[in-house]
Amino acid sequence: MRSFAGIVFPESTLFGKRIPKNKFYEKLEVNAPLRRSFIAQIDTIIWRNKIAPSTVNIAAGSEVAEIEVLELDLKTRDLDQRVLTLIDREIPYHLLYLLVYGDEACAMIAYKTTAMSGNRPFKVGNYYSTGWMPVDSVELTLQGQSCDAVYENFVRQIAGDALAEEAAPLAEAVASDMQRAKLEREIEKLESRLRREKQFNIQVEINTRIKGLRKELEGIS
Repeated sequence: MRSFAGIVFPESTLFGKRIPKNKFYEKLEVNAPLRRSFIAQIDTIIWRNKIAPSTVNIAAGSEVAEIEVLELDLKTRDLDQRVLTLIDREIPYHLLYLLVYGDEACAMIAYKTTAMSGNRPFKVGNYYSTGWMPVDSVELTLQGQSCDAVYENFVRQIAGDALAEEAAPLAEAVASDMQRAKLEREIEKLESRLRREKQFNIQVEINTRIKGLRKELEGIS
């Protein structure tokens, strides 16, 4: 288990149990490409911390029962995000990932909400990452009086500027970020199409659409 100088959680939360990765891809609904990603990209999985009312002095949350911290030692810095999505969908808790590759690391977390239907407890939304940096440069603090608050603070710390509006409820901030990303993708596609288009009248139509999307983007930025 790696030592992170910038991540100091209470010793009472320490779990430190190694989980064989085959426990994930043998028991979960994993297709062949995803199974290969598990094997080729992940070396070890350690259940590092359990953050819950039973391990630290915080209240139970209305949405978040506990937060599990998983340390993934990687064979490559490029991890297929579908691996994390699969784990997040199947494990009935909120998860915080510490990804390690050599002397570098990053923290990742998904915005998870309670599922309103289906056989899974959570709906997995946007993933946020600190980006790769030296191991001792990754910093996270456990802040909040409840599991809900601790989880929200983890999301905001990891997301950084992507969720800069801290006055807004987390759900609204994430929704705005998702809408912003969607608009940026649409603009990028239209700009690519505009560069290829030869007909002037269609160029005008595409350009008008781009201007409208940019104006909409300014409204949420």
